[in-house]
Amino acid sequence: MASEEELFASVDALLEEEPRLPSPAERARLREAAGITQARLATALKSTTQTVKNWENGRSEPKPPRLAAYIRLLDGWAAKYPANSAPAASSARGPDDAPQPQVPETFAGPAEPDTTGPAPVPEAAAPAQAPTAGVPAAKRPATRPATSSRRPAAKTAAPAVLDPRFPHGPLAVLDGDGSAYGVNGIVLDCPATSIPQLVEWTLRESGLGAPKLHRYGKDSDPLIVLTAAAATKFGLPERLEDRRGLRLAEEHPVVLQITAAKWQLTQRGFGPWARIYRKAQGRDRQCVQLAILPWDALDSRSWPGVTETEMEPADIARVLGVYAARVITPRGSTAVSGLELMSALRPPTRPVRDEETGNWVSGHNSGSLGTEPVAPAPPEARPEHPVVVSSGWTGGFVDEEAYQWVRDVNLLTGEEAALPHAVGLDLNTAFLASTARLTVGLSEPEHFVRPQFYPKVPGSWLVDLSHVRLDPRLPSPFTPTGEHPTGPAWYQTHTVAYAQELGHNVEILEAYLRRETGAYLDPWHDRLKAAYVDTLADLGVTKDLTDAEFLAAMEVHKQTDPAMAAVLAAIKGTVKGGIGKLFEGPQGKGYRDGEEWPAMKRPTWAPWIRNAVISKTRVNMHRKLLNMAKLTGMYPLSVLSDCVVYPSPSAGPLDFLPYAESGKPIPGAFRLGATPGLAKLEGAQSMTWAVDLMEKGYNPARHIKGGDAVLDEGE
Repeated sequence: MASEEELFASVDALLEEEPRLPSPAERARLREAAGITQARLATALKSTTQTVKNWENGRSEPKPPRLAAYIRLLDGWAAKYPANSAPAASSARGPDDAPQPQVPETFAGPAEPDTTGPAPVPEAAAPAQAPTAGVPAAKRPATRPATSSRRPAAKTAAPAVLDPRFPHGPLAVLDGDGSAYGVNGIVLDCPATSIPQLVEWTLRESGLGAPKLHRYGKDSDPLIVLTAAAATKFGLPERLEDRRGLRLAEEHPVVLQITAAKWQLTQRGFGPWARIYRKAQGRDRQCVQLAILPWDALDSRSWPGVTETEMEPADIARVLGVYAARVITPRGSTAVSGLELMSALRPPTRPVRDEETGNWVSGHNSGSLGTEPVAPAPPEARPEHPVVVSSGWTGGFVDEEAYQWVRDVNLLTGEEAALPHAVGLDLNTAFLASTARLTVGLSEPEHFVRPQFYPKVPGSWLVDLSHVRLDPRLPSPFTPTGEHPTGPAWYQTHTVAYAQELGHNVEILEAYLRRETGAYLDPWHDRLKAAYVDTLADLGVTKDLTDAEFLAAMEVHKQTDPAMAAVLAAIKGTVKGGIGKLFEGPQGKGYRDGEEWPAMKRPTWAPWIRNAVISKTRVNMHRKLLNMAKLTGMYPLSVLSDCVVYPSPSAGPLDFLPYAESGKPIPGAFRLGATPGLAKLEGAQSMTWAVDLMEKGYNPARHIKGGDAVLDEGE
């Protein structure tokens, strides 16, 4: 029989053993009984939701110091909720725990009337309790040694509110040492040594991604941005040899690694923006977006200063993270992102119930452009488009473009020429402002002969406006050159309606109209407007400033915070590029007229929508020019897109813009301000400088900034 000392020794040995966890199923039961979601538990234990899932399905076990804390929590729950007790109400379950209905993978919710519009999206505005450790990485301050030559961020941006399903935000910038810099200062340790491993880590362990922007849309794929060191680590070349195709050769080792691991590349291959995917499993997408910094993934025109020589990886992550929170997770150039934002906010399909089978099926989402491209009417197409070439169309084309006009120098008065300055005003994102409440066609065009004109029906109209004569000191509102029309021509609805507004008769010869219409770009406008205004506010330019304060703030706003200035430039590029993509033409020397090209096969290839935006913008500009002439007696020297140059008694606009006696701006003319459609100072030069350019046939608006700068048309 054992002695007392032997028994005590055995008991002491048991006490010294590592405490044991309950079974994985019991861990899940206890958490659910307490009404705690996996995401909330992950936050409490400074871990990630995926790690908690692994603990509860037996794929992994917690390690110290989390092990002791986890056991203590489970012991406390076990005392409160023994195995025979009833679980907490199911309403306490979070999105990660709730059972998902079996619906087609394109669906994001039940079929019900779309009365809510786009789903609310977390903005980079308020602090959040984001997990402070990754799998397998721990969160730590995103800093570099003081000896680094790259410029640090000027200030810390407001932390983004993160979706619990994506605790580490939408993206990360991966450096060569395996540090993946995310939003809110998060840094994850990425153990991947190959691109396939990187994709697996991103999808399984990184906690990266972003929620959908519309109830019927899809969550954004995670974005990994590779620095030059990271690209080299994964076997990528320093630069792309194929400068035309901008992609790796199919026989490149990295491409072969991807295909060997059963992953796929999209048709654009492995280029500066590579998308790697497998077929979705149910509702779970398996797709990762890569951006390669040394391959110029971030164009300097849209992302000024966002380079490895000027910014730390953490600062680049901050810039891209703010853009992702306010606009969309980048999916390519800002133009591509602008186009994809349209579809993300107006998904082409929605779930509808089949009356015969009762099953959920994919149906058209009203107000969207659908899933199939719509052929343009012949006058709305390009001359090389198949619909033009095959039909032998010779009836002319819609020519709705932005202004490029210079006043005849002989029409300058002596008083104007004697003024000392020429001042340029630029309208903030003028084309974005025109998309607000803009009704556009969404279905196939129908041809009509001599129809009545309806100013609220979007379409293309053949009409003779050559009889409409206006003051020659103003550009004609009907042509991009500002010259008067010489005969019948095709116009978009806003242009013809403006002729009526000016008191002139319009007699329609032909028209192409669409029965299904809608304000397709409204949510696009609202999101980008908010992004623009919020980012300007971050730079010290707010809506409550006086005009003098506004001008002073705009002089220095780009120096206030270079990171936010880069975000602002990217937002402008998104507007310009997104609208331009609606009418993207063929590329490549091998193209032949009449052949299809990739862009025209997109449902979002809609030149008639671009026509509507530009027509409304040009008409709005002319309306302001006309009102300025009526209110002040002043006429412009030139107009280029959304920039206008006036002769001025001073080097600023305050001395010639119209104000009421109260000091408030008079509506209808140009007004200064921080919102889309209002004006800012573009630049000032001497009047003799402007006249000299006009005499040589140049446009002063193109160079008014000085330094022979060229206006970024289409902002």
